[in-house]
Amino acid sequence: MIWKGVMPAMTTAFNSDLSLNHEAIAKRANWMIASGCSGLILLGSLGEAACLTPEEKRTIIELVRDAVGPDVPVVGAISGLSTAETVSLAMMAEKAGCDGLMVLPPYVYRGDWREMKAHMAAIFNATPLPCMLYNNPIAYGTDFTPEQVVELAAEHPNLMAVKESSTDIRRVTSIRALLGDRLALFVGVDDAIIEGIAAGATGWVAGLVNAFPEESVRLFNLAMDGNFNEAFALYHWFLPLLRLDTVPKFIQLIKLTEERIGVGTGYVRPPRLELTGTERAEVLALIDKAVANRPVPALT
Repeated sequence: MIWKGVMPAMTTAFNSDLSLNHEAIAKRANWMIASGCSGLILLGSLGEAACLTPEEKRTIIELVRDAVGPDVPVVGAISGLSTAETVSLAMMAEKAGCDGLMVLPPYVYRGDWREMKAHMAAIFNATPLPCMLYNNPIAYGTDFTPEQVVELAAEHPNLMAVKESSTDIRRVTSIRALLGDRLALFVGVDDAIIEGIAAGATGWVAGLVNAFPEESVRLFNLAMDGNFNEAFALYHWFLPLLRLDTVPKFIQLIKLTEERIGVGTGYVRPPRLELTGTERAEVLALIDKAVANRPVPALT
């Protein structure tokens, strides 16, 4: 498992009755890889994991594993209400064919460091798979500070990466200063990718890549190559779309984007509902404006 590059947090494709769309899931996984993504992350927040049954989670992993073959890194997001639930999910993900895990703090309960450390340790110890720590204090209320990340890295050799979604780019430089290259650092919010790479990140857990994989990979590669003039030109075009990844309805927004450009559908599972009225019209106008000015000739 090599932690680098653009790894989509894949949306979960549903049929109109909200059952899993097996064909679409497999097809879109292959599209992401063909577009230059370095791996795939399944069952994350954008994948509506909280609304999936354990059996559906297993099915998605197996579908993608079979679709992309053995050489493409497949990562399972591990999240739940209890430690026992997440440990069970981690073990299932390994058996179903995942190459790595992205580990989240527990849903709902916002414990102190002693509790969160024990929760993470139980998951890291449940499987030998390499793991990514997902730090998103805005969404989950639990903040893993750089000093706490150091503790986890010292005690768990299979902790190999951090998805940093605090929106504070200084976290990237702080972790790098404390640990050097011990952990791969990923940007976890779409509208901070250029800044994150400049600070030392070498990976991107991306959202709008589900609709615009070529642009996402090109943006990432330009920044990693130090070609910031071209990168910022593309970034300027992309930012209105990338910001759809940073608000509570990001799932509906990204799926609506997929639907609008003809690569997916807007189906989401309740309690989420598809956008309607003025809210929907405003987002469609934003998408249409971006598509009308899409820099396709510059892409490779």
